[in-house]
Amino acid sequence: MSDHANADLAAIYPKPNDRVIAKVRPALDVHSSKFIAMSPFCVMATSGTDGSVDASPRGGHPGFVHIDGDHRLLMPDRPGNNRIDSLSNISDGSGLVQLIFFVPGINETLRVGGTASLSTDPDLLAKLEEFGKPPRLVLVITVQEVYFHCGKAIMRSKLWSQDAQVARSSMPSISEIIHDQTRLGEPEPQDTVDARYRQQL
Repeated sequence: MSDHANADLAAIYPKPNDRVIAKVRPALDVHSSKFIAMSPFCVMATSGTDGSVDASPRGGHPGFVHIDGDHRLLMPDRPGNNRIDSLSNISDGSGLVQLIFFVPGINETLRVGGTASLSTDPDLLAKLEEFGKPPRLVLVITVQEVYFHCGKAIMRSKLWSQDAQVARSSMPSISEIIHDQTRLGEPEPQDTVDARYRQQL
């Protein structure tokens, strides 16, 4: 972005008020801890050494990300597509992470920023067992900043509204989409994909 564009932004957007700045906290508190304990889903962003950025969805039962003190979170890594983009960024890059936690029915979201490392400690793996099996590894996140986002984005999107829900049949299955894009593998209908998902949770 050019200096001219930066100057334009300053003209377009007023400065945030003191409350918006002050809401950024250096550690988890009773409110952020409660929100994380209710959250079954978050999006995690990481950055690579080449400047690339990866964002990936993470989910489980409410509270799947465990709170281990005011400055530490434990996130299990569950089976996925084995690209391990986020894990590679953490292992080989700066280790910086940003998480946005969602709670269905609540319009506000919670952002947590910090650094992460990867652990295969047997005690941690056993502690985070879910869906009948332990994770393959655990992301140990050192919390550096925490703050709540207002609910405007969720309200605009009507994300939690039943009226806004789209029928799954409006899109092909992910298997059919990837087959169409790559001609690799066999296209599978949605019920087959869903059954495989349930076996691999």
